[in-house]
Amino acid sequence: MTEDRLATFEAQRTHLIGIAYRMLGEMSAAEDVAQEAWIRWRRVEGEDIRDPRAWLSAVTVRLSLDALRKARTRRESYVGPWLPEPITPDDTRALAADAPAARAELASDLSLALLHVLERLSPEERAALILHDAFDCDYATIAAALEKNEAACRKLVSRARERVKQDRPRRTVSPEQHRELVTRFVAAAGMNDEAGIMRLLAKDAVLYSDGGGKAKAALRPIYGADRVMRFTTGIVRKFAPPEGFDVEAIEINGAPGFLLHWADGIHSALTIEFDGALITAIYLVRNPDKLKRLRGAATSPSPGSSPSA
Repeated sequence: MTEDRLATFEAQRTHLIGIAYRMLGEMSAAEDVAQEAWIRWRRVEGEDIRDPRAWLSAVTVRLSLDALRKARTRRESYVGPWLPEPITPDDTRALAADAPAARAELASDLSLALLHVLERLSPEERAALILHDAFDCDYATIAAALEKNEAACRKLVSRARERVKQDRPRRTVSPEQHRELVTRFVAAAGMNDEAGIMRLLAKDAVLYSDGGGKAKAALRPIYGADRVMRFTTGIVRKFAPPEGFDVEAIEINGAPGFLLHWADGIHSALTIEFDGALITAIYLVRNPDKLKRLRGAATSPSPGSSPSA
């Protein structure tokens, strides 16, 4: 293997992981896909590949499609709601910076909310939309990657874009607004302030909690402001240790969020969606396998600086 060929692959590694993570919602699985793409790239040494980025992208898409189909079979038996694996600020910056369509929502948005919506698309719809809207690929490139004709790929992108638009209307809010609302919610929950929580929730708010059968979590989404409030305060009353818990503000998938620290380590990662004024969705990741990357990025909260139960 020549050094030039290795350098060519390394220059595309982040790009390939970015495709695979958006496809799979799991960074570890995305890294496995990129490693398999490397193995295939190594095997074709000596062949005349005019556009290595396009070739590697196509291979990554096909590997991701295979992995996604297998993952969906496994997720049918997953305990409770399945949420994407949260990633660190460094991960988010690297993956977002690689996507060239800086003004496109799909390029810059790696939030758990959007990835959760993408889960509702078919694998082919998801791949076509990601390639077109996040990476500015033309339909000829998408057709080659998916082994379909261009007309079919246009339909896939159009259908996928419409479904994403319906399931997650685009809202323009500042990071400061987002951070302030998340902070208020966590503070109200920490103080068991039922009225304070209710003031922050939209009437049709929903809470998704992912424990994966390895941590306490709701087995189904919690719908409605009153039920979300009762679930939140119930969790704090039942499971918070006597000394309370600390919270650490951290960027999760590019959005303001919090890590909840208890005596034995990180308990949960929390992010929210809101309509500019009220919370519409809460994403609570409790599965310890999905918190590994955040553990590495976390710092110890300052004593007394965070709300406690």
